[in-house]
Amino acid sequence: MLRIVLVRPGQTDYDHQLRIRGTLDVPMNPQGLHEVDETIEQLRGLDIDAVYSGPCQPTRETAEALADAFDAKLKIVDRLANLDAGLWQGKLIADVKQHQPRVYRQWQENPDGVCPPSGESVSEVRDRIRTALDKVWKKHHKGSATVVIVAPEPLASVIHAELARERLGNLWKAEGHCGWWEIIEYEKTPVASGH
Repeated sequence: MLRIVLVRPGQTDYDHQLRIRGTLDVPMNPQGLHEVDETIEQLRGLDIDAVYSGPCQPTRETAEALADAFDAKLKIVDRLANLDAGLWQGKLIADVKQHQPRVYRQWQENPDGVCPPSGESVSEVRDRIRTALDKVWKKHHKGSATVVIVAPEPLASVIHAELARERLGNLWKAEGHCGWWEIIEYEKTPVASGH
């Protein structure tokens, strides 16, 4: 069994303002730093073998804090970079809803069929996530390892859907979710539980 703790990084000002961060490097705000401290306290008692993170600043900072707190190895994985939201990056979600209502609805109902302008499609993200997760599973699946993957939204929702073999839901709803975590125990059939 492989236990994966999927952690969303602490909040940034973009998250607070409901702006699309995508791959932009935006530092955590004071609330985000507090959320990381809370996550560390909530995960106390787990024996964490490794922490995996994408390269963006809030994700990396969250992962570094977790690795330090649990004396675990930290690995930055480029394939765990957030979805490249292209021309949407930095925009308010409300602006996309107002100016591109059809695409906004598609992102709610069928995100796999949407590609942000000059960005990356969800299917492209799924492909690179599968490769990254395969490497994590090959390295840690023997025994009863616990690893942390730190991922911002909407990447965290894509990872969750892959691990739990669930349909991908409304990605607008996931935007701005910060500082929370869930545990997915992965064997042949994944079982999700969380916080």
